Amino acid sequence: MRLILAEKPSVAKNIADALNSTHKRDGYFEGNNYIITWAFGHLVQLYDAKDYDSKMSRWKLDNFPFIPENFKYKVKSDPRNRQQADKGAAKQLKTIHNLMKRHDVDMIISACDYDREGQLIGDSIIYRAKPNKPVYRLLLNEWTRDEVIRGMETMKPNDSMRSLQDAGVSRQWADWVIGINLTSVATLKYQQGKGKALNIGRVLLPTLKIIYDRDKEIETFVPEDYFKLTAIFHTKDNEEYEGTYVEENEDKFKNKEKLENIRQQMQGKQGTILNKQVEKKKELAPSLFNLSNLQGYVTNKFKGWTSDKVLKIAQRLYEKKYITYPRTSSVALEETLVGKTAKVLKVMAEDLPYKDEIIFRKSRRVFNNAKVESHSAIIPTYEKPKRLSSDEQIVYTAIKNRFIMQFMPIAEYEETKLATKIDTVNGQFSSKGRVQLVEGWKKVENIQSKDNLLPSVQINDIVSLLDSKVTSHVTKPPKQHTEKTLLRVMETCGKNYKEEEMDQILTGFSIGTPATRAETIKKLKDIGYITSKGKNLSCTGLGGRLVETFPVKELFDLEFTGRLEKTLADIQKGKVKRQDFLNVIFTFTNESVATIKAGQDAVINELSSTPKPIEVLGSCPNCGGKVMEGKKGFGCSNWKNGCKFVIWKNDKYLQTMKKRVTKTMVKQLLKNKRVHVKGLTSKKGKKFNAYLQYEKNPDNAYYSWKMDFGK
Repeated sequence: MRLILAEKPSVAKNIADALNSTHKRDGYFEGNNYIITWAFGHLVQLYDAKDYDSKMSRWKLDNFPFIPENFKYKVKSDPRNRQQADKGAAKQLKTIHNLMKRHDVDMIISACDYDREGQLIGDSIIYRAKPNKPVYRLLLNEWTRDEVIRGMETMKPNDSMRSLQDAGVSRQWADWVIGINLTSVATLKYQQGKGKALNIGRVLLPTLKIIYDRDKEIETFVPEDYFKLTAIFHTKDNEEYEGTYVEENEDKFKNKEKLENIRQQMQGKQGTILNKQVEKKKELAPSLFNLSNLQGYVTNKFKGWTSDKVLKIAQRLYEKKYITYPRTSSVALEETLVGKTAKVLKVMAEDLPYKDEIIFRKSRRVFNNAKVESHSAIIPTYEKPKRLSSDEQIVYTAIKNRFIMQFMPIAEYEETKLATKIDTVNGQFSSKGRVQLVEGWKKVENIQSKDNLLPSVQINDIVSLLDSKVTSHVTKPPKQHTEKTLLRVMETCGKNYKEEEMDQILTGFSIGTPATRAETIKKLKDIGYITSKGKNLSCTGLGGRLVETFPVKELFDLEFTGRLEKTLADIQKGKVKRQDFLNVIFTFTNESVATIKAGQDAVINELSSTPKPIEVLGSCPNCGGKVMEGKKGFGCSNWKNGCKFVIWKNDKYLQTMKKRVTKTMVKQLLKNKRVHVKGLTSKKGKKFNAYLQYEKNPDNAYYSWKMDFGK
């Protein structure tokens, strides 16, 4: 019997279906000589500082730096009460370990995601039980039936994944040491009042600095006036075209008077076509998506999307078997995937009106081992989705279209450049035209080309001057960062790489990883260091003060953080030893704590001691008291006097219909005695709307829901 551990229940179900192991048990599937169980991501976490030493329960500057001699793990904490272990995690961990000890189990297989975090999740669960059975690793890029069966035939001993495990452990321990020490010391040194800590992190701060620097560029930008001279010419065939005055390859001028003088000299003169260049140009389809490019594309094109949301939806599509592994930095496919890719393309092209234009070819741009780091680019699998939510449809369509584009004809256009000369002036007038000849891959997303037709003229043709004008312009400041531009800077560590140079980035020199960048941007928003308005990101006052005051400047430096990420990539490749990296981190942490302690006192964050006024949602139907929101529910303020009115946030009745109580629902319910709720789900999975009332039971002091469908 083989025991397989998946990272999530949905993946376990995919594996169970592929291996015909379909008997559902409590916490696992069984059948056909397989047991498939699952984690919920991380089931164990590193000790908190106070778990090592009780004196760390109180934050005092003298307690830091604090670096444990041996890092220890415990069952992950309950998110609602961090003092207790999560009951669900503890139960599932016990289930997994009991399955590992079963006498009929002779092999353990980790099927967690094929990345350093997945390796860490699987190893932290499996080796916690000190197994005396062989442990293998199932390494897959997608969860389709064919891929699972193929993967079972090409498993590796888990010992061969030691470098990947070392990279995962190094990242986890380094972030714990830097985060715990510098967050604690910075909060004690620079924050007044009690409340949330002043978050300091290895990836957090350089990302904040990118946004801060752009804000400063905009703030200190001094606009400058410049001027242009344009003219409209008339050909012998009565066609018109526009030209811009150019002198020594420059079409922007500081001196308006100079252009006005040139304009005067031109009046009543004719022009001559001095030069004409016609060139056919090719436009290659944009490369396949890696995660950062996918996030940039979707957040830029669709309102209200964040990179964190794109990752969540992509992860869901991956777990449903519709796309390959999304947390990748590669924009090409491994050369071994040629046959599989041809099969996927055939399935994807079936119903397309332009399917005759789709031709599979093995190009270096698509299949290139040199441009693949751990995982290939994101593409669809051969499983076609039958039903997707609107959000899933957006992400899936983007991935599918980008994939199909690679096998469509190259787009072609014709570019025409004209130079028109008027004898009385030094410079000449430049005109540019463009006509799309072959739509090619642009057809996939119906990308409209902006054609600009120039008249049919030849060199030495005479044209007449119809009109001319001098226009005023102002230089514009740099644009605020969006998630798309920020992800690009993080991915390239601030270097301006062209797409064909992207393989240089794949050496690991970046800010964070594809998997963590979205989380970093979200966290910066959540903790109040940055804010977003539409697509634009900007630094808050708190974020700005942190950048200007916090004395450990290395943490804001893209090069410094990029080198750390590069070292983690080198550990994963077996080029650097884990302990060497950790020694650097420990030394850096000790020195940073000393720098903060010795630095000048300053206030970066001042927390108000006055509590926020509690919002009254309405009157209690039982006693007339005030109904307010609490941690676990919406209850009456007279509860101390015995009033039993409360609506629990995790109300079991609503949970059966996949709904949670919201503040808006409670307000309407208290005001109108009933509330219209949309999107309830029946036992058969169908959506419906209904009116709900919350009425006191005739036999006791408690309340129950009643439903009706009346108008």
